[in-house]
Amino acid sequence: MPSLASAPALAFIDAWPSWPVTTAALHGPPGSGKSHLAAIWQARSSAQIVSAKELSGGFIRDPSLPMIVEDVDSAHVSPARDAALFGLLEHAQANAPVLLTGREPPSAWKTSLPDLASRFSALLAFPLWAPDDELLAAIARKLFNDRQLAVPDAVIERMVKSLERSPAAMRDFVAQADERALAEGRPINLALVRDMLAEGGD
Repeated sequence: MPSLASAPALAFIDAWPSWPVTTAALHGPPGSGKSHLAAIWQARSSAQIVSAKELSGGFIRDPSLPMIVEDVDSAHVSPARDAALFGLLEHAQANAPVLLTGREPPSAWKTSLPDLASRFSALLAFPLWAPDDELLAAIARKLFNDRQLAVPDAVIERMVKSLERSPAAMRDFVAQADERALAEGRPINLALVRDMLAEGGD
């Protein structure tokens, strides 16, 4: 089930190809699900996908395909990048829309072109945010339950405190813990988790 953070954005992605706009944006911190949602849409729409920093290097767009530009506000601001971004937004069509991602809201994205700043501010934008401790703990608990594994609360608490704050990190760690416990004939307890985190450099 999507968190409240991602529900409107997911609903928008699910509405494809009946989008009400030709340009839109997803924004939020690392681990908030931007790339995951963009990948869902890419699989459905066959969109081209490019990092914003690649736009200044002679990137060629297929105008018949939708487009995803990731990490707009992490790319170095340059006239070449901004001209490419403006061109993408200017020529977006209903059957070939453009989806942008970034950390900050689009209105805060830096640009050397005033016209592009206006376009950024006018984007239909969906905020996402990293899951909080309660949601991460619930995800971890469900992942263990799905494997019919009962673990102490201390294990969940340590995972939430120590791992990257994303559902994917929880999923990967649960799978590794299950495999490790089976291989070594150990229960999944705090000692096992500490060993795994120590070996992983955490």
